[in-house]
Amino acid sequence: MENHLKDRISSVPTSPGIYFFKDKKKQTIYIGKAKSLRKRVRSYFTSTDKKDAKTQVMVRHIVDIDWMVVRSETEALLTEANLIKEHKPRYNVFLKDDKTFPYIRITNEDYPKIEIMRMKNLKKDGHTYFGPYTDTYYLRQVLKSIHQIFPQTNQTLKHLRISFKDGEDISKDDYNDMIQKIKMFLKGRSAEVRIGIKDKMDNASQNMHYEEAAQFRDQLKAIDSFIDSQKKVSHDFMDRDIICLSSEGKAAVCILIRIRNGHLIGRNRFFMNITDDADVAGNIQSFILQHYSSSMDYPKEILLEVDVEDKDSLEMWLSANKKGNLKILNPQRGEKRELVEMCRKNADLQLKELLAKKIKRKEVVSKTIESLQDDLDMQAPPRRIEAFDNSNIQGKHPVAGMVCFIDGKPRKGEYRKFNIKTVKGIDDFAMMHEVVSRKYKRALDEGTSLPDLILIDGGKGQLSAAKNALDSLGLGYIPIIGLAKRLEEVFKPGLSDPQSIAKTSPGLFLLRKIRDEVHRYAITFHRSKRDKEMTQSIFESIKGMGKAKVKKLWVEFESLDKIKKASVEEIREALKVSDRIAKDIIKISNN
Repeated sequence: MENHLKDRISSVPTSPGIYFFKDKKKQTIYIGKAKSLRKRVRSYFTSTDKKDAKTQVMVRHIVDIDWMVVRSETEALLTEANLIKEHKPRYNVFLKDDKTFPYIRITNEDYPKIEIMRMKNLKKDGHTYFGPYTDTYYLRQVLKSIHQIFPQTNQTLKHLRISFKDGEDISKDDYNDMIQKIKMFLKGRSAEVRIGIKDKMDNASQNMHYEEAAQFRDQLKAIDSFIDSQKKVSHDFMDRDIICLSSEGKAAVCILIRIRNGHLIGRNRFFMNITDDADVAGNIQSFILQHYSSSMDYPKEILLEVDVEDKDSLEMWLSANKKGNLKILNPQRGEKRELVEMCRKNADLQLKELLAKKIKRKEVVSKTIESLQDDLDMQAPPRRIEAFDNSNIQGKHPVAGMVCFIDGKPRKGEYRKFNIKTVKGIDDFAMMHEVVSRKYKRALDEGTSLPDLILIDGGKGQLSAAKNALDSLGLGYIPIIGLAKRLEEVFKPGLSDPQSIAKTSPGLFLLRKIRDEVHRYAITFHRSKRDKEMTQSIFESIKGMGKAKVKKLWVEFESLDKIKKASVEEIREALKVSDRIAKDIIKISNN
């Protein structure tokens, strides 16, 4: 262990808190929590040969340690979950959030609106949220049922509005009474909603308001139909969530079954990235933290098939959020155990489906890669392809972009942007030489992966410049090609004629896809830089706004849109300028 790490470990406090392991690039690769920070951190560096393979690999990459002290174990638990969501460290478990899930939102207003919102992370902003609904078919059924039970609503997938009948205003009390019933329905309290509607029907019938009673009768039929469609799975009417996880390698599927008032009202499926499929309890605990920090729907019990390490702290945190007692159980027999086994079967089936889809995708990709290997007469399949393109207008704001595709799919975390540093004026060939040299010199210095194939967006001139850059670095053995825009011709270094590739070849389609992506990436970067520099020069025209103030403006607000939306007070406080300057900034940004 390096002296620097020894010094850092000895400086770690014994308080509860969060620790951060960082690699040589200063990137956080793992976030953890501990009752005693020093004891937990030190444990990673003792008897490392007895640790699991994942931990041994991670420890070899640690070059720095940081920490954050918190007030309690429960606070550490929640802080850890939030930081993992934000940073997505390489060696942590986290829910995949590359897609947004729909929620039903009921706004906090005098006349609340019911809306369908898609979001990755739920923000607790005073509104009431139900979800996430990972099964859109079930969401449609819920919306359809609400419309049938409460015919005053207008049912769509994007917005659910309570309309006024016959153009007359509805009283605030009547409006909110209906909102409360819809909330009860969404919480799974269908039977309670039914009792209320039946009482109204009986009352209307006794008073001989038969038309009104018939409307309530139709609502009862709709709610009975919905209740009948839900499977009765529990005899004690307890609200429960059942969670099981099935995993293989780094792929995991977590199934959450929601039981409300004894009825199964929903089954949600979540995909996770994990680092150790043997650590089932740890993976499930990570899921609980991340899921319930983005939910407002809490049961009275959570049933698991394993015991989690921080059960007491989790129960305290969940109970505080629920504002009532919540228990985490690992049942061993009886009806509760049967529910867990039902959830387990669902998780296993979903994992099999996920792995089958991955195999199918790999087979399709491998055929494309094999086709490209044949087209270019390569010795090895080009699984990792990196592509370059320059972008400038008459030599102004010159930039370049590089994209990376692995097994035919974009790996956006490895995309790179380049500001041209050494070339003046219009010289595409010299620009290409510069960016290829810089990229692969750094790759050699840092020991990062080299591509199986390099694609240059351009003709023979750009290709020759890139090849010279590789040769100067001793990387002339890496296959490199150019794809000319005009006739979609593929060139190899040293050959005047293009390669003979069928226009219908899957390999050629992949090259075009990669070429189009790197072109889009480079030109988007160029436009962003051009617009920023043009706007920056405009802000410098404001009296009292020098280069340093303009730079701080961009650091604080990041984009023109954010500057437009900022208030005079926000700009004044951030830049320490007068109201006049703040107003001029807003005026210019909007023009």
